[in-house]
Amino acid sequence: MGIRQLSVFVENKKGSLHEITDVLAKAGVDLRSMCVADTSDFGIVRIIANDPQKAKAALDASGHTANIREITAFAVPDVPGGLAKVLSLLEGRGVNIEYMYALITSEAGKAYTVMRTDDTEFTEEILRSNGIEILDESHI
Repeated sequence: MGIRQLSVFVENKKGSLHEITDVLAKAGVDLRSMCVADTSDFGIVRIIANDPQKAKAALDASGHTANIREITAFAVPDVPGGLAKVLSLLEGRGVNIEYMYALITSEAGKAYTVMRTDDTEFTEEILRSNGIEILDESHI
């Protein structure tokens, strides 16, 4: 199994992020990564947590709209051009990247990245066949 990500839809107003993180903290959920994309009226907060099901239940109970989807996460050498090489592989095979962000790692020499593409299985097949390490939830 890959990594499950929560997407939480929030109104773009003061205190929204605090409210979400407070709900998760009170539920005992540990955040591993978070990315916020906003417009003038609403935002999408993407969260990788230690227990996505527990996080979703807590958010749902507090009146937030959240869903869980599997995303691709991978490790590349933490050197100039490491990510560019991966993106070149995907572009060459016609993979469309919908969004991407970094994932915290404590493993020296590696950079972890999360991405959502138009075809998760195909993306992971390309990465694996080119020696790119695919991450699962045991890595976080």
